Amino acid sequence: MKMDTEQRRMYIFLLALTVACTVGLQGWRTLLNNFAVEIAHVDGMGMGVVQSLREVPGFLALLIVYVLLVIKEHRLAALSILILGLGVALTGVFPSVWGLALTTVIMSFGFHFAQTCNQSMSLQYFDSRLTPVVLGRQRSAGAIGNLVIGGLVFVLAGKLSYPALFAGIGGLVMLAGAVFYCFKPNLEPAAVQRRGMVFKKNYWLFYVLTFLAGARRQIFTAFAVFLLVQRFGYSVRDITVLFVINNIINWYAGPRIGRAVARFGERKMLSVEYAGLIFVFLVYGFSSSKWLVAVMYVVDNLLFGFNLGINTFFQKIADPSDIAPSMAMGFTINHIAAVLLPFIGGLVWMLHPSAVFVGGAALSALSLFFVQFIRLPQPAPAKA
Repeated sequence: MKMDTEQRRMYIFLLALTVACTVGLQGWRTLLNNFAVEIAHVDGMGMGVVQSLREVPGFLALLIVYVLLVIKEHRLAALSILILGLGVALTGVFPSVWGLALTTVIMSFGFHFAQTCNQSMSLQYFDSRLTPVVLGRQRSAGAIGNLVIGGLVFVLAGKLSYPALFAGIGGLVMLAGAVFYCFKPNLEPAAVQRRGMVFKKNYWLFYVLTFLAGARRQIFTAFAVFLLVQRFGYSVRDITVLFVINNIINWYAGPRIGRAVARFGERKMLSVEYAGLIFVFLVYGFSSSKWLVAVMYVVDNLLFGFNLGINTFFQKIADPSDIAPSMAMGFTINHIAAVLLPFIGGLVWMLHPSAVFVGGAALSALSLFFVQFIRLPQPAPAKA
């Protein structure tokens, strides 16, 4: 992958930003449920409240367009990492439902704002040939971050208290945010970004694909592991093994998926993703084999990486000055489903669990239909 010195500097900054986000969120997720049950004595209803509130900052990501009126985007990314770390560090200090709710919202604002800035800068500072590779390598770096923080928590969990673990992880992320704040890109983005909200008719396909991607991801997040545990009796150790397998595969596959998107184009790669997901969701819904369902869980996670094609498609059709506000708009649209679907899916699950995954297959089929409206010239191969 050929870059000049300033592009490589920005590329390393974005990789580091990705790892910091990953370490903060994954460390928090790894510890949260045990801390909530063992120390905070939170019941199922309380955890439902906490997890619902966790998605609200993603829904409010549109606010970024107004924050960017007073602060540069790379500075906002650094401050968001600081806020993410602060939320994680404070989690162990407030062992109650509302304490967890407060720290979760702080953590989530930091995470979602940092992720939005990361995606936006990735599209602004790299051309359409490099962007898929940059995004793919970010996914690979995130997988490495997941493995490292998971290993550290596994080693230290019996030796340190929950407040100490949360404080250690959060402090590390805050330190990264402070370092990032000192970063100053010499590279100029392709265009000065438009101020305020952007919502354009000719971006309709990006909005639709983003919404559908958020909807299908919520079915995976909320119900795939629940299926493995409830119907097939997977233990914590079994789920941990699947988690490790997923991250090893993502570490290897991330850059290769990016290169494939650059080589074959967004329509073909997204078509492969959604055609595969139809099959995955139907297996979830109707298979009686715990091993086949576990394989589908890994395949599902792998196919999610193809989603970078939605953002690179947008990069190719957008006015360069619309990228930052449109990434914020995209995060908000993506999280409309995050707010609604877990509740609706839970009601459907009570009636018939398989129907939830039939719904996932239907969403994937709808995505496959809309992907065919992508009309772009075949891109030239990217040099890795």
